[in-house]
Amino acid sequence: MKYLDEFRDSTLLKEYLAEIKCTVTRPWSIMEVCGGQTHSLVKYGILRLIPDYINMIHGPGCPVCVTPLHLIDKAVHLALDKNVILCSFGDMLRVPGSEKSLLEAKAEGADIRILYSPLEAVRLAENYPDREIVFFAVGFETTAPANAMSVLQAAKLGLTNFSILTSHVLVPPAMEAVLDDPETKIDGFLAAGHVCSIMGIDEYYPIVEKFKVPIVVTGFEPVDLLHGILMTVRQLERGEYKLENQYSRIVKDEGNVNAKKVINDAFEILDREWRGIGTIPASGYELRKEFQAFDANKKFNIDLPKVREHEICIAGDILKGKKKPHQCEAFGKTCKPETPLGAPMVSSEGACAAYYHYSNQDAITT
Repeated sequence: MKYLDEFRDSTLLKEYLAEIKCTVTRPWSIMEVCGGQTHSLVKYGILRLIPDYINMIHGPGCPVCVTPLHLIDKAVHLALDKNVILCSFGDMLRVPGSEKSLLEAKAEGADIRILYSPLEAVRLAENYPDREIVFFAVGFETTAPANAMSVLQAAKLGLTNFSILTSHVLVPPAMEAVLDDPETKIDGFLAAGHVCSIMGIDEYYPIVEKFKVPIVVTGFEPVDLLHGILMTVRQLERGEYKLENQYSRIVKDEGNVNAKKVINDAFEILDREWRGIGTIPASGYELRKEFQAFDANKKFNIDLPKVREHEICIAGDILKGKKKPHQCEAFGKTCKPETPLGAPMVSSEGACAAYYHYSNQDAITT
């Protein structure tokens, strides 16, 4: 299989669905970790096609959604500084802060640039030596190599007007945090294929052994997802727990060795706060000491008070898999993409946005 339409082939999808229905004999709760997987499950109607025995639980794999509220506020604060050009990927602009989003700050005159790569921000720093260029570095392990490269390149060029505001989070510690939560029952995981394409799969063996849950590294197309679900259900029905790689066309056991080296050159692992979840030990990247001149937090000494989330927003419970978007009283009413109360409603990987755009709100009730 080489072409995208092959991974949406209706004949193969029907075969996988039939095999899933023949295999499953009891209820199982399976968490798809990545928000991209959630969107595909909802967009292609897979949640309606799989047997009722299978409950797909949407995980915390949306980096925009878990970026802390106070960090959004810091980005807005920096953007409103007349000497700062704040750069970001586009999906961060509409995420609500405690008072305003970056998009609202841009409307007020802040110089905010939407970029496709942090290396573009390095070029801006070269072209605007009298301005401070700050890149809002958000993401999982997938975007970490590019952000690391931007810092290494800025250091090589001797730039003093470039820095990054970092909110990098790591997937395996989040999976462990979900499994440690007594209110959450997860029987198996579809691991995030794109993250594993960078990091490889070795980090997941300890989770499998410690919690005795199957983990299947899975892609994002309908065939990938149904195949991943089938592989997980087979293990569960047999009483097995092991790590398998459904996404082998992209994910190699060792991951991307060069990308991992770049990450390790620039970053170290520290505790990280996750929006709606709390602090998870050893779950984030921060710049190493030798690169702290490029840390916007330290460079600008930003000290803003932490503000509580909107009282009726249940984004934290959704990110931990405890509730589904339609179980929020604000969903589709006071909380819409135009007026979001929480990040999952505006992120391209947010579960709330997926349900809002692709599903009948009353159709998905499990």
